[in-house]
Amino acid sequence: MEASFELTLQMVIAVAAGIGAQVVAEYLKVPSIVFLLLFGILLGADGIGLLHPHSLGSGLEVIVALATAVILFEGGFNLELRELGKVSGSLRNLVTIGTAITLIGAGMAAHWLSEFPWTIAFLYASLVVVTGPTVISPLLKLVKVDRQVATLLEGEGVLIDPVGAILAVVILDTILNGETDPIRAISGLIIRLGIGGGIGAIGGLLFGLMFKRANFLSDELKNLVVLAGVWGLFTLAQLVRSESGLMATVVAGIVLRASSVPEERLLRRFKGQLTILGVSVLFILLSADLSLASILALGWGSLFTVLTLMFVIRPLNVGICTWNSDLNWRQKLFLCWIAPRGIVSASVASLFSIFLTERGINGGDSIKALVFLTIILTVVCQGLTAGWVASWLQITSKEATGAVIVGCNPLSVLIARLFQERGESVVIIDTDPVAAQQAEAENIRVIVRSALDKGVLEEAELDSVGTFLAMTNNGEVNFVLAQRAAEEFNPPRVLAVFPRTPEANNATGKAKVQQAFIADLPLKTWNEYLKDGRVKLGTTTLTEREFSFQQAHLQALMRTEAIVPLFLEREDQFLIAPATEEWQPSDRIIYILHDPRPNLLKRLSGDCNARRLNVEKLSKVEEVPIPPL
Repeated sequence: MEASFELTLQMVIAVAAGIGAQVVAEYLKVPSIVFLLLFGILLGADGIGLLHPHSLGSGLEVIVALATAVILFEGGFNLELRELGKVSGSLRNLVTIGTAITLIGAGMAAHWLSEFPWTIAFLYASLVVVTGPTVISPLLKLVKVDRQVATLLEGEGVLIDPVGAILAVVILDTILNGETDPIRAISGLIIRLGIGGGIGAIGGLLFGLMFKRANFLSDELKNLVVLAGVWGLFTLAQLVRSESGLMATVVAGIVLRASSVPEERLLRRFKGQLTILGVSVLFILLSADLSLASILALGWGSLFTVLTLMFVIRPLNVGICTWNSDLNWRQKLFLCWIAPRGIVSASVASLFSIFLTERGINGGDSIKALVFLTIILTVVCQGLTAGWVASWLQITSKEATGAVIVGCNPLSVLIARLFQERGESVVIIDTDPVAAQQAEAENIRVIVRSALDKGVLEEAELDSVGTFLAMTNNGEVNFVLAQRAAEEFNPPRVLAVFPRTPEANNATGKAKVQQAFIADLPLKTWNEYLKDGRVKLGTTTLTEREFSFQQAHLQALMRTEAIVPLFLEREDQFLIAPATEEWQPSDRIIYILHDPRPNLLKRLSGDCNARRLNVEKLSKVEEVPIPPL
């Protein structure tokens, strides 16, 4: 009974510490692995001694294996084949040629600098060829880099993980069995990859059929079926050929994503939550079992080994693998800097340390210590500086311009024209061909299809624009579209016109959806005003001296629905005005004002026969005094 309680206590501590580290990291906007490592070490034997992972016995290996399977499946499921196609050459090179470069370079560095025997040196090298999606994915959520770089980093992290893990197993077999035939080693690697890939592909296809055909299952049960299936595929692949299970889970995720299942968003959210839990528990347990004395005992040579891996081998790797790509030097330099190691390196190194110790082979603890030193240095140095480096290189997606607007109506056309006057590209999506023709007459690109179709958003190139705005007459549809855009394409700015409800209040913070313009905008009313020419386009700049008065005056007019702010100009940024934005002195507000006087349209357009608002060049829009209440 006491032993059972001790195991329960250990798991509860690990889960609580892991989630606590995630919360702190989320609050401070830094990579979670930094606090996971810190909390694990503090709770372990070298800290307060509250957590003892070795007490779990063989259960630790089971936890590591099953959690890693879910993590890699989720990574494969998040890969977008269409995006991978844009960088397929570079990605293929990084996973193949890059693996060989890192293996040889890190092996030589570990032998000559850390003075490891050749076999142990190359075993270490095989453990650090992986870059780790569990670190890169959260990092890219914090640091918004352009889509091509993000896709390449995510693809490398996911695809190289099973390759590196299987490569490490091949080298470990060579050490344990004394087998030095390179042909047998290479064939073993290929066979494991092939078996795992085949089983994973079949499993992914079956998952896709289940989602499309098994309508009698609820969405929640389908998610659990996939979880059970992932573990089943992992175990089956392991039974057929040891260490092929990791490849099976990655391929299953990629194939299922390519099947375009209708419940994809719910499944991704469920698997994402499991991955966060798995990563949190694993890092806490593995870092708690780490001996700081073993890291200090490595000496300066091991520190130089890691620095060589970061500043010599990685740049050489990226330079060779992206030589003929269309990446510019800024993108390549960022790729050279970002290569943090993650949970696969840590978990496999911990298992190998146990295997080597059990067989009486020296070097197990040293390998584990050097791998964790690599994780600590790469995560801390690269993870904490990634945002600054991306900004310095000017490759952040926050610099993205242009807009995709769902809903073709007079107000959306006006907004599109204002974007175009700034030289930004705009695409409007709507199912109404008549409204589309009217917008096309204004030289605005329109896609006449439903925005609920993911392919339409891809055709509009939402992944490369700065703003997504949903403003159809149906507020609920707008909110759902904005949520999907935020989760699947993650543009820098996602806004929608929707009624303010408690549900929306809770969801907007999580999905990064902002309410556009003003709360509860009467869109139909303002569209009628525009059609009738009862709208005046105005702009005003908030000054430091009169800021409080101007802000209060504008907000009062907004509450009476006399004014709707459309755009906010701040520090050379041209942004759709969010309803909850806190204005600042020097902000320039571009708004529309309801003018009840008839025939205003003629005065604005200068054409007595005009039936639409002809907006002046934005650069020529003059300051318009704010009307009195």
